[in-house]
Amino acid sequence: MTATRTVDVLVVGAGPAGRAAAARLAALGAGTVEVLEREAGGAPRPSGGAVIRTGVTATGWAGPLTLDTTSPAGLERVTARAVVLATGARERPRAARLVPGTRPAGVLTGGELRRAVYGYGQAVGTRAVVVGADPAAFGAVRALRRAGVAVAALVTEEVGRTSSGWRPVPVLRGTTVTELLGRGRLSGVRLRHRDGREATVACDTVVFTGDWVPEHEPARCGGVVLDPGTRGPAVDGAFRTSVAGVFAVGDVLHGGEPAGTAVAEGRAVAGPVLSFLSGAVSWPERPVPVVVDAPLRWVTPSRIGGPAGGGFLLRAAERLVRPVVTVRQDGAVLHRQRVWRTATPSRSVVLAGGWTGRVEPEGGPVRITVAGRPPGRHG
Repeated sequence: MTATRTVDVLVVGAGPAGRAAAARLAALGAGTVEVLEREAGGAPRPSGGAVIRTGVTATGWAGPLTLDTTSPAGLERVTARAVVLATGARERPRAARLVPGTRPAGVLTGGELRRAVYGYGQAVGTRAVVVGADPAAFGAVRALRRAGVAVAALVTEEVGRTSSGWRPVPVLRGTTVTELLGRGRLSGVRLRHRDGREATVACDTVVFTGDWVPEHEPARCGGVVLDPGTRGPAVDGAFRTSVAGVFAVGDVLHGGEPAGTAVAEGRAVAGPVLSFLSGAVSWPERPVPVVVDAPLRWVTPSRIGGPAGGGFLLRAAERLVRPVVTVRQDGAVLHRQRVWRTATPSRSVVLAGGWTGRVEPEGGPVRITVAGRPPGRHG
């Protein structure tokens, strides 16, 4: 038999964004705030006035704001007045990257490495190669060193300057992993540089980091429109999705951003949630889409549902040095800004959002284009 309960706000996911959202909502008097976390963790525990229920998995939607859940205690149906999706993102594993070769032990994602080292104290090998160039790759280097594993190299397709941390690690730029070698246990990886050179690096562990995929399954099953660029929920500046009462924050929107960004989004969503609960603000029926042109990959928020002073995150498909970003709607320039940092495939840049009040609600999509200095010795 399925038990039923009601809460004021249900947060799905207890990562940095989910915990920050729950704590802020509880502190502002949102009522009963509950967080669902699928990782096991014992009895329900308070967190800043909210309750975190661990070992609970949301299995589906029974209504616009009603979720079916399962846990060791059994089945439950929880109805909320508002739902905040903070389900995070995962790194694309070796199979999804289509890396050929054998299937030996010693092939990990960054998340699997962190759980093995920090969570369980497991041995993870003696010599490793790390694939990636974002902060998760540097975190993997630190985790490997903590576990006593020598890091043979950090491999990245990017060609710009990359710092591997506070101790020297060879960084192989413009390089891809083309094959995994070994039977039973990994014995090495075959690499190819962009100029065609090939090499083999001996190692018994390889860690694939970055290339983030938002955990969007709960959103998709709930009928939430996904953004084709980020592959996460499409939201406006108030973190509102296409489903009334459902918000989304954190890495489920974009993946791979620093934890501080997720925490800031979690705190920021509290105001819009409270406005929705009070009925002070109506849900946007026809938000204006925001799209990007190459070499940009995505933008979030990707909808304009009303004036929003917050910024936008932009991610590029290639290295852009101090790019000039132009925002247009129906040919009219709404905003132009030079971004004083380098955009890369693994690092977002921030676009100011003060122009959103000039968007015509009945106009066409807002289009963002970019011009940047070519990569080289600058940046």
